[in-house]
Amino acid sequence: MGQATELSATLRRIERAAGGLATASVARMDETLPWFRALPAEQRSWVMLVAQSGVRSLVEWLRDGGGTADSSQEVSDEVFATAPQALARSISLQETVALIKVTIDVVEEQAGELAAPGEEQQLREVMLRFSREIAFAAARAYARAAESRGSWDARLQALLVDALLRGDSPDVLASRAAALGWTDAPPVAVAVGRSPGGAVAAVLHTVYRQARRIGAEVIGGVHGDRLVVVLGGAADPVSATGNLSEAFGEGPVVVGPAVPSLDEATESARAALAGFRAAPAWPGAPRPVSAEDLLPERALAGDTEARRRLRHDVYAGLVRAGGELLPTLDAFFAAGGTLESAARALFVHPNTVRYRLRRVSDVTGFSPLTPRDAFALQIALTIGRLDPTPNHLISPSSAKNTQKIDDRRQSL
Repeated sequence: MGQATELSATLRRIERAAGGLATASVARMDETLPWFRALPAEQRSWVMLVAQSGVRSLVEWLRDGGGTADSSQEVSDEVFATAPQALARSISLQETVALIKVTIDVVEEQAGELAAPGEEQQLREVMLRFSREIAFAAARAYARAAESRGSWDARLQALLVDALLRGDSPDVLASRAAALGWTDAPPVAVAVGRSPGGAVAAVLHTVYRQARRIGAEVIGGVHGDRLVVVLGGAADPVSATGNLSEAFGEGPVVVGPAVPSLDEATESARAALAGFRAAPAWPGAPRPVSAEDLLPERALAGDTEARRRLRHDVYAGLVRAGGELLPTLDAFFAAGGTLESAARALFVHPNTVRYRLRRVSDVTGFSPLTPRDAFALQIALTIGRLDPTPNHLISPSSAKNTQKIDDRRQSL
């Protein structure tokens, strides 16, 4: 056993002094490390156990031949098994290295008393190699804890994403988000795209890395072949999702509407999913694209919410506005989007048509003069006429008279 045999007398001394070395190490930590003094008593007791285990590990390591210069003997990771995994979550790897350094310093300072006569230098050389091995053992322990925590977090996130897609109650969402340490920073929006494939952990790591660069709060999950990302704290969720686009696979990325909190994110998730299913119908869509911009495609794909929005907000809005807005739109579309032809068909001045089209834009948010908006308006008119319109949405007759007066003014 080489050097371990030569240090047999020293080993016996270290073994007898193990308890005192651990106590002296913890006392030194209390003197030199302010953050250690702030730890709860329970966690300080865990550190004492680890320090005692570390001294015992030194003895076992030397007995197994780890003290020889050419030895490849590793320190057993069991040195950290005496403390629960909660300690790894409370104390960072950097802080653990500081604790190890204090313990090694204490042992080295007492080398003259611990070492048998003539073995002081040998003990110091052994302690140098042991400190390296114990640091590697700490790194391995933290890596395992990180992997375990990462796997657990990935499962929690998958459950949260699944709850969002199912439309679970706000209480369920809140409890799962709290377990993940989610900070509910408004606004909150959900983005859906295709997953790039590969390990889920690697996919989510890319999401988090890019989210840190823009200072956004995120929760991600892979649901089938889709990557679902909950984005919080970004003033413009669509723009923020654009900064995360590398995390998604090929194809469209759709962002649901912004909502005040995670409790209401099911609405955003539902719209984003519906938009993702309908997005192939718009090959020229930007990436990412808002689910609101996909209302006509969503309606054609059978999304009831999109149909309701187009019927209530667009078609019924035009009905409520009164006047000749609907007939003007019909004439404008029938004329292929030509103002003069529409004016001739309606027997009015082109300025009147132009004014009415501006009114359509004000009422609906869609401009008939823009091809994309014109498409949405045509879908809205079709849905509105196919689906029964409640009587209370019909505008009073006075609105029609007011519209005629405005039309005469605009034609002058």
